Amino acid sequence: MPESKHKPELGAVQETLLIPLYGRAVQTRKRYGMIDDPQAVRMVEEIDYDFSRFDGAKSLLGATLRTLLFDVWAKDFLRQHPAGTVVEIGTGLNTRFERLDNGSVRWFDLDLPDAIELRRRYFADTDRRRMLPVSVTDPSWADTVAAGPGPYLLLAEAVLIYLPEDEVKSVFRLIAERLPGSTLALETSAPWMVEHQDQHDVLGDMEARIRWSCADPRDMEGWAPDLRLVESRTLARLPSGLRRSLPLHYRTMMRAVSTVRRRDIEAYRFNLLRFGGS
Repeated sequence: MPESKHKPELGAVQETLLIPLYGRAVQTRKRYGMIDDPQAVRMVEEIDYDFSRFDGAKSLLGATLRTLLFDVWAKDFLRQHPAGTVVEIGTGLNTRFERLDNGSVRWFDLDLPDAIELRRRYFADTDRRRMLPVSVTDPSWADTVAAGPGPYLLLAEAVLIYLPEDEVKSVFRLIAERLPGSTLALETSAPWMVEHQDQHDVLGDMEARIRWSCADPRDMEGWAPDLRLVESRTLARLPSGLRRSLPLHYRTMMRAVSTVRRRDIEAYRFNLLRFGGS
């Protein structure tokens, strides 16, 4: 354990970055965990925060499965475009670059200034990787990314749901105008899930609130010209390769949860969208 810990100073929404971080650390510490992320363990040990408040929360498992699904989409993109550009929107303390770097990808880590300040304690810019301390609603990040070559994969993991719908739509328009042809990964929450978020096993005790609900991910296709929903998945319908890679006890548990809590599972979806253009 470190001799002294660092107490993070984060806004309400930015504080949620600690949820997936802890989820990855918990899984890494397990003998048969679903992810190996020793850097997450180190960060949890060095950050002065009561992570025990998340212990036992089922959503920790869901957060790690979401991360693994976004990993799958990123790997697929890099197989097709080894020298492409990946943008982590709301990167938090994600370690995706460390886990997936192929030696040629160009990478941007985008988040609000307080989150990036914390991130800089553990990560550094390189010739292929750069941190951008700016809001996703600020057009400057898209201009910075567009100054380099595409194609572009934008990973918005656990971030856009905290914006009001009009701001989410403005982000879509920004991507369509500045980064045509991009692929965007994001999650959506059904209206009833947003209405009952006070009962959520983690968010219920945090200040951050989900502000955008989406009853049908196909509705997003109307938010930008030639925008197409490529995939929409739930925790019960993960890619076969990802399912097979999970330890058996997790696969068994997910089958049971998918039956008993079907409405909950269907309300939280992971989507891959492709913007038109060259």
